[in-house]
Amino acid sequence: MTLLQRFGYYLGGFSIGLVILAFFLNGKKVSCSYGPDARVLKNIKSKKMVYSDSVLLLMSSHNIDTSNINYVLKKGDINFSKSDTHKKPCSIYSVEGDFNEKELILSIENCDSIAKLLNLSIKE
Repeated sequence: MTLLQRFGYYLGGFSIGLVILAFFLNGKKVSCSYGPDARVLKNIKSKKMVYSDSVLLLMSSHNIDTSNINYVLKKGDINFSKSDTHKKPCSIYSVEGDFNEKELILSIENCDSIAKLLNLSIKE
């Protein structure tokens, strides 16, 4: 058996395996959150979000609603240099993301059962 035939058999089996995986995993809520950003953001999104009074006031004055915050939590990045990840009992994370040509910076306190949005900064 030549190298070209082996390569052909390999690609054939690999493609059949991909089709089978796509068939079985179709419609499943499978996520690949392997990076530190993705794991922390997934953890924050899985909890009940509580907003501080100052953040609610700022959100209402700039026409920002909770869907905008959820979008930043989905598409944003965590700035670990500005975060306090070892604070007990709740870590504080700085999440940065763009929405409608504005840069939103969220300061989120991540506790065991809730996540509290402490501060919101807007850069235009």
